[in-house]
Parts: sequence; structure tokens; C-alpha cells
Amino acid sequence: MKVLFIVRSTLDSNKGGDTIQIRETARHLNKLGVEVTVSGTGEVSSYEEYDLLHFFNITRPADILGHIRKSGKPFVLSPIFVDYSEFDRKFRRGVSGLALRFLGINGIEYAKTVGRFLLKRERLGTFSYLFYGQKNSIRKILRQASMLLPNSNSEYRRLVTKYGIEKRFSVVRNGVGELFLRPLSPAPPRDPLLVLCVARIEGLKNQLNLIKALNNSRFSLVLIGQAATNQPAYFRHCQKTAASNVRFVGHLPQSELLRYYSRATVHILPSWFETTGLSSLEAAAMGCHLVITDKGDAPEYFGRSAWYCDPASPSSILAAVEAAAAGQSDGALQERITSEYTWAAAAAGTMAAYEDVLLHLNEKA
Repeated sequence: MKVLFIVRSTLDSNKGGDTIQIRETARHLNKLGVEVTVSGTGEVSSYEEYDLLHFFNITRPADILGHIRKSGKPFVLSPIFVDYSEFDRKFRRGVSGLALRFLGINGIEYAKTVGRFLLKRERLGTFSYLFYGQKNSIRKILRQASMLLPNSNSEYRRLVTKYGIEKRFSVVRNGVGELFLRPLSPAPPRDPLLVLCVARIEGLKNQLNLIKALNNSRFSLVLIGQAATNQPAYFRHCQKTAASNVRFVGHLPQSELLRYYSRATVHILPSWFETTGLSSLEAAAMGCHLVITDKGDAPEYFGRSAWYCDPASPSSILAAVEAAAAGQSDGALQERITSEYTWAAAAAGTMAAYEDVLLHLNEKA
């Protein structure tokens, strides 16, 4: 079986959770005998040799529409459907905030896509996107998909609620790499006051409120992640606000994250929204206590094994960190991650979906 992954052109230059999801899923599918090629949306030269296509990120429909039309191939979609609405409503200021109130989230995404094209930052996959617009482009893609591969049941329900289209779907859980499933030996001592946040530094991840919450507290806060390329002012604001107990480390390869995860007592993602939070999975696998947002799909993964905070409230964030630091480790969560939330399991579920799609198509032929 040959499968073409078609991904955003900035997959590696502006790394996020989808970068890890896509690269690790492809690597493990190759181990299972599926020949996977990963191509940026503007790099595809031919479709003929592939049995099906696999797209990611439904919020970027302009990257998908043209390939559907030109290829004539069946396709599956990993939506990675992030809801920016609360973040945009509470964080956006100035011209962009004003535009959001008039245009709504689909209008804003349409304007951003067209803007990237006009400024020659990204290619426009097809001019039909200009005609359909953001919402109708997404609905068109959902209708034509052979199967959806959301990361959770919650994500699928949000898609149906937002766009009113029900499709065949198979939940493929996100995972952690093998690195994080093998404890360090000898295990370094944990620092009871070390709080870690591993995430790209951007408004959606809400590091600013995290900094305000922990500034001049008894905790040491370490922020690991590169600044989002399109939000340099946010990064500067975080740096300017941070007290002396806050440290910025920058982006680190996964192999170097091990010593941080193994020493920290608490890992926090106080995001305005998370579909999963890959660093939360990694940290939990390494024995950290988790503080996560109460917005999004993460509760489906972590349930009562995490402490929850309101991202809008620095006092709520601090209270959750205090509770997590004093809490007990959850061995059941670590066992569940080891058995269910791995990239090997994600690849196996993805391959089963491919086989289901191709069998279904053959039966209809």
C-alpha cells in the first residue's frame, strides 16, 4: 500500500504538535509495510502511484481542495480541529480583534489565508477556495472524505456540531515516542518546585497568564519552545513580564526533553484550547503531575488523572499548580499511556482505517 501525506508547507519551519504527529505516524506506518511519502502542499508532482491520500488540518482547507480535484484519489482526513474562538475573543486586540467581531472565525481564517497568498508567504492551492470561502470549503472536504481520523470522540462531535456533516470516522489517539516510555536509569531526583511548560510560545498556549500566575512564587517555571513566527510581539511581552523565577529555554529536540521531564514535578499546558497536548502525554509518561486546560478534548485523554485550570484566571492556574505539586502520582495513567497512547498504536489504527477505506471502495466498484 502506498499513501501520500499532504501537509502544510510550514510543517518543519514552524513546528507544532502536528509536526510530531505526522512524522511519527509516517515512521511507524513504514514499519508496518505501508509506503508513506510526506509532501508539503505545494510540493506534490504526481498522484498516480498512490492508493490514497491523507490530509491533515481541516482549518487549512485551501491546502486540500486543489489536490482533491486534481488527483481523483480517495482520501482520509486527520482534522486536528482546533477551536480558536475563545482565544480570539479574549486575546485578540486592535485591528484583528475588531475584524473578528465583524467577520467571525471563518471570515478571519479566510482573510488570513488570502493575506498569506497576497503577501507571497504561502501558495494558494486552488483559486476555488476564493469562491467557496472557509466554511463551505471545509464542508466540501468533509463531504468528500472517505473517512475522518479524529484524535478523540470529542473532536469528531465538535466537527459535526460546527459544520453539520456526519461521516464515517475512526478515532486514532495521539501518542508518545519510545524515548518517553523508558525511564532514565538511574532516575534523577525530582525538584518539588520545578514546573515545566513545553509548547510553542504563542497566544493560544497562554504562557503569558502562566507567567503572571507563577511570577515571584515559590515555584521555578521553565518554558521550553520556540516563539511562534507570526507572534513575535507576544513572545516579547512574555519575556518582559517574566520575573526572575521564570526561565526561557527555547526549542529542544525530544531527546533533550528527557532530563527536564524526569526532574520536574509538574507539567502545565494552560492553553485556551487543546485537542490533546502532546507534551502533556510525554510528561505524564515520564511521571510528571499534569495541569491542563479545561477547554477542548484533553479531558477525554486524562480524565481525573490531571488537575484542571481556567486559562483566563492566573489565580486558577496557580491553585492548580499548587494542588498538582502536592498531589500523588497516578501510576494508572502511565500504564494507560504505555498501552494505548503510543505512535505504534496510532499507526496500527491508521493502517486499519486505510484498509477499511480501500475494502469499502472495492466493494462499491
